[in-house]
Amino acid sequence: MLDIGPLELVALVVLAVLIFGPDKLPKMIQDVSRTLRKIRQFSESAKEDIRSELGPEFKDFEFEDLNPKTFVRKHVLDKDELGLKEIRNGFDLKSEMTEVADAVHGRGGDTTAAPASGAAQAPSNGGSPRPDLLKKQDKPDPGERPPFDSDAT
Repeated sequence: MLDIGPLELVALVVLAVLIFGPDKLPKMIQDVSRTLRKIRQFSESAKEDIRSELGPEFKDFEFEDLNPKTFVRKHVLDKDELGLKEIRNGFDLKSEMTEVADAVHGRGGDTTAAPASGAAQAPSNGGSPRPDLLKKQDKPDPGERPPFDSDAT
């Protein structure tokens, strides 16, 4: 009920008794409930008028479908015309992230751990050593300009 706790409800009742008094409170409650009932009837009749004006092709139209979340859930997620469930079920985020991490760390698909030292790793093919991407870069000397990265600008 509008997310009102029991203590708040008691406080509202006490406040209403203090403002309107015990004599006028029952009449005020009747007036408020009558007004709410009239508003509800007005909204239901407006919905029925709109449905009748739209015609028979919109007989299953629900006003709750105008909410964007409900609309997407009904027309995209519940229907599997596009094969979204198959794509969603076929995608394993954890294995994809593991493959990316292995590629970045140079592990080449095996699950062995990378060397713990901060030194550069020597490739197995005998070429020049690769930099360790996890190693923190040294700051340039005060007169030296930092390296230029065209992708970062």
